[in-house]
Amino acid sequence: MGLESYEARYTLQLTEWNRRVFDRRGLDVVYVPGTTIDNTQAISVGQVLDAHGRSYFAMSQMMNLVQLMKNGEVTGEDVVYFEDMFQPGIESLPYIMDQIPAEQRPQVWVRCLAQAIDPDDFVHVWGMAGWMSTYEKMVNHFVTGVLATNEEMVAHMRIAGWTAPIYNISGLAFGKAEVLERIGGKENIKPFADRPRRVGFAARFDQEKQPGFFMDLIEMYSELTSEPCEFAIYSGGPLRSNNTEYVERARRMEAEGRLKIFDNISKNEYYALLNNTRVLFNCALQDWVSNTVSEADTLGCNVLYPAYRSFPETFANDPNRLYVPWSIDDAYNKMCNLLQTPHHNMGLISDWNNRTVDRVIDIITGQGTQWDRSGPRYRDHVPHEKYQVVKIEK
Repeated sequence: MGLESYEARYTLQLTEWNRRVFDRRGLDVVYVPGTTIDNTQAISVGQVLDAHGRSYFAMSQMMNLVQLMKNGEVTGEDVVYFEDMFQPGIESLPYIMDQIPAEQRPQVWVRCLAQAIDPDDFVHVWGMAGWMSTYEKMVNHFVTGVLATNEEMVAHMRIAGWTAPIYNISGLAFGKAEVLERIGGKENIKPFADRPRRVGFAARFDQEKQPGFFMDLIEMYSELTSEPCEFAIYSGGPLRSNNTEYVERARRMEAEGRLKIFDNISKNEYYALLNNTRVLFNCALQDWVSNTVSEADTLGCNVLYPAYRSFPETFANDPNRLYVPWSIDDAYNKMCNLLQTPHHNMGLISDWNNRTVDRVIDIITGQGTQWDRSGPRYRDHVPHEKYQVVKIEK
């Protein structure tokens, strides 16, 4: 049960990233189709996905799933895997499954992307949390398991009183080979020394991504050094925000020649820009891993993110590429260092996320018990690196 495709969002490639792993693992998969509300692939209402488009696609997809169940093509031997926990029409499943024999009830797994457990999620911006938290309790009541993207999200789920089995998949679905294909292969990654001194920002421009902190960093850099550096914003759609002051400030800085704005760019154009960037900077309150870090890490960029929530796990506690939240001094110093040379662990973050779908499959097929976070000792897993990094002796 995939998400609808948007040119401006990671969902453009999400099904393909999954499909390649499903095929390699020899799984028999049915991609349940949905109907898009129009052909714009645009987010007209809302922030993450279009409010009308998400609802329309999800409910049409649920209709097709119910038809498969009615036809006997979905049984107790099958798994229904939702790429997003929020799926309008999902209440059809417990309504049906409570009225059919147990052997006809499929497993149901949902991947949580944020939800009301995240104090910085857009559901709180729009006042949805009251009913959304009730929706989440309903989903917890009948699903086989919930897939969290990291240990910090697990903790938020647990303190919210979620009752379903919880697993940490420690990453987001990602396809490293597919991304490299879009620049013509690994051999086309531009050498770091040949790239301009450019720092990019690729998060949405909404308040939870704190674009104002990035613009403060630009101003600090211009005050402290005369060494040239280009700062740029990369956006798949028009530059927009749930706080218009950010956009107005960015446009002023653009007019003053202190910031370049690349908006309405395609995924391939975005990857070409990353392939010509030295540092991708992030200052989000809420990202829960972030596809941007995997893409940039794949395409030869250094990445600099706050040591906050999911990012220490994503970066394997790397002190060189994580800065003290929200210390602009620490962010500035580390950004200047990362503008000089490629980091010695470049590529490892994207390698780890490239195996996320495998971890999902392992969990669903009963081979991923090490990722189970349903017991009382779920915080034991927080400080330990999930993958091996190269340590540099001081």
